[in-house]
Amino acid sequence: MALLVAGAFFMEYLDGTVIATALPQMARDFGVAAVDLNIGMSAYLITLAVLIPVSGWTADRYGARNVFSLALLIFTLSSLLCGLTHNVGEFIAMRVLQGIGGAMMVPVGRLAVLRNTPKSQLIVAIATLTWPALVAPILGPPLGGFITSYASWRWIFFINIPLGIVAIIIAWLIIPNSRESHPQPFDKMGFVSMGLATLCLVTALELCSQLPVNWPAVWLLLAVGLAALLIALRHLRRARHPMVRLDALRIHTFRITMGGGTLFRITVSTVPFLLPLLFQVGFGMDPFHAGILVLAVFAGNLAMKPATTPLMRRFGFRPILLVTAVGLIDLLRLPADAGDRVARKTPVRK
Repeated sequence: MALLVAGAFFMEYLDGTVIATALPQMARDFGVAAVDLNIGMSAYLITLAVLIPVSGWTADRYGARNVFSLALLIFTLSSLLCGLTHNVGEFIAMRVLQGIGGAMMVPVGRLAVLRNTPKSQLIVAIATLTWPALVAPILGPPLGGFITSYASWRWIFFINIPLGIVAIIIAWLIIPNSRESHPQPFDKMGFVSMGLATLCLVTALELCSQLPVNWPAVWLLLAVGLAALLIALRHLRRARHPMVRLDALRIHTFRITMGGGTLFRITVSTVPFLLPLLFQVGFGMDPFHAGILVLAVFAGNLAMKPATTPLMRRFGFRPILLVTAVGLIDLLRLPADAGDRVARKTPVRK
């Protein structure tokens, strides 16, 4: 079951990273600038952020197998439709549909694995579920660059179809359809306030990247988003059955991990999007060479992964985190012209 869910995660993570190297070609086909297509990625992420809190309640109400299989079906169908789009509007709509499937697929699959895994095997199960997040960023950019250079960007989405069909069949056979006999009531107020806050805040950030910036709309969205966020926080603290339980933040280690981990994820997640655009739009490379360079960034993640579990068991979490932080800070001491030297040594598209 862990391998199946990890495979589904791999398909989703790969779909997110493989698009980055194809953005310039997609932008030419759609008749827009490459940076303008980030709205397609933002629409997908907004949908994830809004619907992920609902996934746990949905699995408890309708069963983990049913929800996970339906999510795979939606994700696979939307991948087909993404490959058939002809303009930015269609692409955004299909990415929203794909986000609906992804929002149900990742949390429900992880929930099904953790509920059916003995405590003695939790570290192994979590490590298995972590592999896709490390492998997909490595394979995504060069695979996307290869497909874009020698076929078409549409095949980036079409490759999900056979994988999705196989995953649906296996999921229906091996995942237990566990559900709560008395699921808690649906938190409508929490869902609406959290969804509105997420939508307004992320949309405001998206508008900041569109030149010229529509500042009145940005300030209005920020005000509405912050107001909705305050309402959501107040409601989640007082509700009897909140959609998101904030009392978990009382655990010191969990609170620190969420705070620092969020900043780290923001930094890491920008790399697969920004570097391919830099190499192609800024340095004039072709998609395949840009993907190969991005691959080098994530190769260290994959090389280090087999040693993480033994190191944590040997030294504990705190020493490893401290040493890692020192190593990351040391990267800031790289020469400012390191990127220019790489560009001069890399073949440029004629």
